[in-house]
Amino acid sequence: MRKRFSKVLMLIVVMSALLMSLSHAQAPDPAAAAADTVAEVAEPVAEVEQQAVETSSGAKGIAEFLFGRGLVNFFINGGWVMWPILMVAIYGLAYVIWKFITLMYAKINLNGFLNQVVPLIKEKKYKEAIEIAKKTRGPVASIVYEGLLKSDRGVDAVEKSMENAAMIEMSYLEKGFVEISTAITLAPMLGFFGTVDGMVVAFDAIAKARSVDATIVASGIKIALITTEAGLAVAIPIQLLSNIFMTQVDGLVIDMQRASEKVIEAMIES
Repeated sequence: MRKRFSKVLMLIVVMSALLMSLSHAQAPDPAAAAADTVAEVAEPVAEVEQQAVETSSGAKGIAEFLFGRGLVNFFINGGWVMWPILMVAIYGLAYVIWKFITLMYAKINLNGFLNQVVPLIKEKKYKEAIEIAKKTRGPVASIVYEGLLKSDRGVDAVEKSMENAAMIEMSYLEKGFVEISTAITLAPMLGFFGTVDGMVVAFDAIAKARSVDATIVASGIKIALITTEAGLAVAIPIQLLSNIFMTQVDGLVIDMQRASEKVIEAMIES
């Protein structure tokens, strides 16, 4: 694309120079003026192209330093489809990191928390229990905190309040899974799209050569295999991490249920 643009630009410059020379036919040396104009405009164009090449080489060198030459060549050989696959990989990785941090923050020592709160509830020291729940992070402490705020209204009010808080916390815990599932779905689909594109290139090469030769179709088949591999390489680890996160969410739901039951039992006993 850059080469075509430079050729078109040079053609426009040449035509403009010729028109200027025709319109100024009485000039002392129109041909020399046109040549000078072309040279003056061609020099910055060549400089821009040289700078672009140097920038591209510099970016490639940085990428090879960070990720290795083999991975960079693998990416380049995959063709243009590798760019959307890379975008999907970054998108999915961002949500995976965010979900990992969120779940790590949400997990607490349930037994230690209940050993602090339950004795206070049995002794009807609700203010002290509320303070402990307020200072503790995570959804388990949040639903206990919301429930104890209604402790003066009876057990039914506390239970209802904790159920509502649990629904809100569940919706928060489920955030991010849709985006992660989108990355899991799009990555192999883009890989298969690259496969089709590579096969189109291969068959187009066969049609132009009018003969079947392994060297002719090798580049197209190579693109097809690389994009498929890249799509699966993105989707498989994200799928594995998504399953791990879902297991952690299920564990948090069980912890919330246990905490709710312990709080209600302690209030009934008191």
